Amino acid sequence: MKKSLAVTLLLAGAFGAAASAHADPRARFMAANCSYCHGPEGKSTGAIPSLAGLEVKYFVDQMKAFKDGSRPATVMKKHANGYTDAEYEAMAKYFAAIK
Repeated sequence: MKKSLAVTLLLAGAFGAAASAHADPRARFMAANCSYCHGPEGKSTGAIPSLAGLEVKYFVDQMKAFKDGSRPATVMKKHANGYTDAEYEAMAKYFAAIK
């Protein structure tokens, strides 16, 4: 009984974390712009990297690097310039919750 309760609580917590990241409709809307190149929900099937499951800090750091030019890019600099640091964070949480 205790074991099944523990498993249930663990699963509920995991689903809750994913649901809360997906609950922010603004983050989902912004992340939808990424799907053209990075695939639906950030799951790429081609040469462009997937965003799904990336750590929040890594995603944010890369977006900032595109924006300030320290990471060379063609298209991503233009996309990165269109968002604030808070929006990077929201999108990062959205993609991190997708496995």
